[in-house]
Amino acid sequence: MSKLTRDQRNFKFETLQLHVGQEQPDPTTDARAVPIYQTSSYVFRNCDHAAARFGLSDAGNIYGRLTNPTEDVFEKRIAALEGGVAALAVASGA
Repeated sequence: MSKLTRDQRNFKFETLQLHVGQEQPDPTTDARAVPIYQTSSYVFRNCDHAAARFGLSDAGNIYGRLTNPTEDVFEKRIAALEGGVAALAVASGA
């Protein structure tokens, strides 16, 4: 998680709500809104790739409840809105 940039420190609360965590449009669709990734799992190239991800030596998504791009943006926004360095979003399984 990253701290606010110099420009973001001057943003008002409402602007932070909308833009922190996705400062650039989605590279695939040019969407301004954060895409919602409705998945519970991710594909790994091979066993070594999976082991590196689960061993946290390779940053990336590993499981929908632990990491996903939508959750990452949410955590960055909550941290920015609360003046924190980082945030952690958790949920129970359904």
